[in-house]
This record gives sequence, C-alpha cells and structure tokens, in this order.
Amino acid sequence: MRALAKADRAPDLTARQPLVTVEDVVKHFPVRGGVFSGKAYVRSVDHVSFTIAPGEVLGLVGESGCGKSTLARAMLGLTPVDSGRVLFDGVHVARTRGRDRKVLRRSMQLVFQDPFAALDPRMRLGTSLDAPLAQHGLGPREERHQRILQVLDQVGLDASFLGRRPGECSGGQLQRLVVARALLLRPRLLICDEPTSALDASVRAQILNLLVELKDELDLTLLMISHDLRVVRHICDRVAVMYLGEVVEVASREELFERPAHPYTRALLTASLPEYSDGEGEFGALRGEPPSPLSPPAGCRFHPRCPRAAERCGTQAPTLTTGPTGRSVSCHYPSA
Repeated sequence: MRALAKADRAPDLTARQPLVTVEDVVKHFPVRGGVFSGKAYVRSVDHVSFTIAPGEVLGLVGESGCGKSTLARAMLGLTPVDSGRVLFDGVHVARTRGRDRKVLRRSMQLVFQDPFAALDPRMRLGTSLDAPLAQHGLGPREERHQRILQVLDQVGLDASFLGRRPGECSGGQLQRLVVARALLLRPRLLICDEPTSALDASVRAQILNLLVELKDELDLTLLMISHDLRVVRHICDRVAVMYLGEVVEVASREELFERPAHPYTRALLTASLPEYSDGEGEFGALRGEPPSPLSPPAGCRFHPRCPRAAERCGTQAPTLTTGPTGRSVSCHYPSA
C-alpha cells in the first residue's frame, strides 16, 4: 500500500505538546419528559481530565453508558461541554470559528461504531467518499478522485467499490470504507468508537491490524474506545478507565494489565479475561448494576459495588491522584 504524503495533511495548528488535553470536562444532559423533566440531569461526563501524546494510542474503556462516546463527541466539538475545555495542540476546540474550525475538523476525525449506519444506503460509495473533500474545498473533482483512489489503496480496497452502495458490501469492507473516509482529510487524531464491535470475530483482527499499520505509516494519534479489553491490550499504549462519568484510573498498558490499582479496573479484567479470575476470592463478578447517572452515589461512585468499600468510601469522593510512575488512580484504597 502506498503511503500518503504528510505534507498534504491539514496544517499543524501549533507545535505544542501534548497533542490532546482534556481538562476537567463536564457534560450533563437535562431530562426531557416524565416526572423528572427539567428537574434532573444525566451526569454523562463529570470532571474528566487526561492527555494524549502525539503518536500515542490511548484506550478508553468502561461499561456501556459510562460516558465514553459523549466524551469523544465533546473532544471533537460535536457536543458542547458545560464546563472544562478540550485543547487540540494547544488550541481550545470550542472557541475555534470559521477557517480555523474547518482546519481543526480536518485534523480530528471519527471512525463510527456501526459501519452500516455510518454510510447513506441510497448513496454510491464514491459519492460518500467525495463528500468531505468537496465540503472542505480540497481540489477539483479529478484531484479528489485520485486522492480517494490513494486512500482506498491504503485500506486494502480498489476502485471497484466506488460504484457500489453500502448494501453491496460486507461489514468488514464497509468498516474499511469508513476508515478510508476518515483518512481522506489527512487527520492527525483518529477517534475510533468501538470500531470492531459490529463485526464478526474473523474480521475484527483484520481491522485492528489495519489501524495499527495506518497509525505507524501515517504517524496518527489514536483514541480507541472499546469495551473489549483484548482489543485494548493488543493496540493501546495507555489506558483510561471510566466509571459512571468519571475517569478512575489511567495507566500504561503494562501497568494496568499486570497490576491494576483501582477495584473497578480489576473487576473489569476479571469479568473479561479468564487469567484474572480469582474464583471465590475478592474479585469475582461485579455486584449489581451500575447506579443511575441521574443520581450517582455520594462519595466514591463505585462503592456500592466495591469489595473493598469502607465507611469513608460512602461519604468522601476520592480524587484522581498521579503517582511516581505516571499512573493516576481515584481510590481511597488502591492496590499497591
């Protein structure tokens, strides 16, 4: 596959590091309809902070409904935040306007979870791929066509797909096309929201390997959102763990999988990977369902389900504290 020229990407906004800074981001959604209408809020993202270094693959994991996808949309500026800020290479995402906003949108792209829903079923794939290039005014039609062919080659497809509609392709082919569409604008950050969850097991490894190849070849930075810890262990450099709208642990892949510090992290590993099972020990299956984000528990949000919970955990919320190795943990009683 041919490499894409880095010079053809959207220009760098600044030369600052890290590439992405999420700083104390809060996003609550008001309840519409019913007895709670206008009186309650879904606390989807609550005071979340982390960074992503250039060229890094950061995994974002947690149970369904913990706020992962909302956070991703906030990072892209698609969902306005209530407070806090997201910086892309030092630029405040929410404050960009006009041409700066267009440059920023080219630099940050999203790979959707469901490839079948990400593409218009009535539209030929060539038209779908050309749409973002035309929208951003990136060259005349023939030049855009050559760019599309180049990117299709990157993802292992050919020009025969341009005349097809989505219904004429397999799930794996469609996900490659969704990746191709994201790459057309030469992004620096690729946010992958469960990019393999809608695919058969036999196809998942192909898409993950493709993302790894493209990341190295194009010098991309990735945020990999997933509930599959095997995927995270395969592809990520660091991992951030979310629970009920909060980040409870951030660690390198090696630290997190070898020595999980937060009880929730350990419980996730125990539930997902057989080698972490303690049998009848401290960490078995999680107790009960996650509390409602409409009314999260006082103190530590995990304490109603935590095998280590003490009286302090029900009254005092822990803070996300960074240790000497760079691992951050929000827990009164983390593992050593």
